[in-house]
Amino acid sequence: MPSTPQARSHDHSRGILSLTPATLIVVCAIALTFLGLTVLFSASVSFKQGPFFYLGKQLVGVVMAAGLCVIVSRIDLELSRRYVWVIGGLAILALILVLLPGLGITVKGSRRWLGIGSLRLQVSEFAKLAMVVCVAHYLASNQTRITEFRRGYLVPLLMIGAFAGLILLEPDFGTAALTVAVGLLMMFLAGARWAHVLPTVAMAAIGFAVMVMHNPNRLRRFVAFLDVEGNKQEGTYQLYQSLAAFAVGGTEGAGLGQGRQQMNFLPEAHTDFVFAVVGEELGLWFTLGVVAVFLILFIAGLIHLRRAPNLFQYLLVAGALLLITLQAVINLGVVTGIFPTKGMSLPFISAGLSNLMLMGLLLGILTNTQRSWVRPTWARGSRGLEEVAS
Repeated sequence: MPSTPQARSHDHSRGILSLTPATLIVVCAIALTFLGLTVLFSASVSFKQGPFFYLGKQLVGVVMAAGLCVIVSRIDLELSRRYVWVIGGLAILALILVLLPGLGITVKGSRRWLGIGSLRLQVSEFAKLAMVVCVAHYLASNQTRITEFRRGYLVPLLMIGAFAGLILLEPDFGTAALTVAVGLLMMFLAGARWAHVLPTVAMAAIGFAVMVMHNPNRLRRFVAFLDVEGNKQEGTYQLYQSLAAFAVGGTEGAGLGQGRQQMNFLPEAHTDFVFAVVGEELGLWFTLGVVAVFLILFIAGLIHLRRAPNLFQYLLVAGALLLITLQAVINLGVVTGIFPTKGMSLPFISAGLSNLMLMGLLLGILTNTQRSWVRPTWARGSRGLEEVAS
C-alpha cells in the first residue's frame, strides 16, 4: 500500500483518469433512470391502480435492463459475429409474427407487440438493435467495397429496408424512420459515397411524405399540428396539454406531485409525454439539465468511438449511440412542439419494459467496449510517467 504523499497523489490522478467516456455514459444513464423512477411515481399519483403499481413495474424493468447490461458487457463481440445472421433472422421472424392475426397484440390500431398474459414486448424495439448489428457486421466484412454501388450501397440499403418496411406495416412510422436514419448514418460513417447516401435520404423523405398523405389519420394529425391552438380539442390535444405543462412549470416548477397535467389531463403522461411532467413539476432549469445530460452522453460517445479497434465495433457502438440520442431528440421534439405528435419513449425515463430492456442492451455494448478496447494513448503515457517517477 502506498503511504507517501507522492504515491497518494499518483493514485488520485489515476482515479481521475479512470473516468473514461464510456463510464460517463453509464453515469448519465443511471442519472436519467433515477429521474425516470422519481417522475413516474409522481406522474402516476392519480392513477386508479395507485402510484406504486407503475413504479413497481418500472423497477422490474430496470432490474431486467441491468441484468441484460451485465450479460452483454461480458460477451466477446468478435465471437458474437458468428451469430449475427441468426440474430437478424430471428428479428425478421418476430416482425413477421407480430403482423399475423392472433399472434400480434393490437393496441390503438397498431399491431406491435408479442406476449403471454400480461407480459408484452414491443418487437420493433429489439429489431432496431438487430438491424444495427447486421449492418455493422456486413459493412465491416465488406469495408474494401463500401464505395461500390452494389456491395457497398444496395445490399446494406436492402437490409435496412427489410427491417424498416416490416416495422412500417405495423404501422409504426416513427420507429421505421428512426431505423432508416440510423442505418443510413452507419453507412455514411463506414465510408459510403455521398452520391449514394444523399439521394437516398431525399427519396426516403419523399416516401414518408407520400405515405402520410395517403393515411387519413396521420395526415389529419400533421395538419392539426400546423395549428395547435385551433385544434386543441381534437388532433393536438396531447401537444396542447404538454405545452401548457411547461408554461405552468415556469423556471422553478410546481414541485414533485403538485402538477395537474398528470391528473388525467395529459394522456400518456408516464410514457411518451413524461418530459412534460418534468417541465411542470421541476421547471425549466431541470428540463435543460435533462437535455444537457443527453448532450453529454452523446459527446462522450463520440470521444469513446475514437478508441475503436476495428470497423465492426466502431459501427456497432455508433449505432447504439445513435439509437439512444436520436430517439431522445425525437421525443423531446414532439413533447415541445417542434415535431408532429408521434409516440416514442424518452430513453431511460419513460415507462415501458421493452424500451428499458433495449437501453440495457445498448448500455451493455458500451460497457463491453470500455472493458475490451485498448486504453487511450494519453492514459498509457500517464502510467508510464508514474512508473518512471516511482
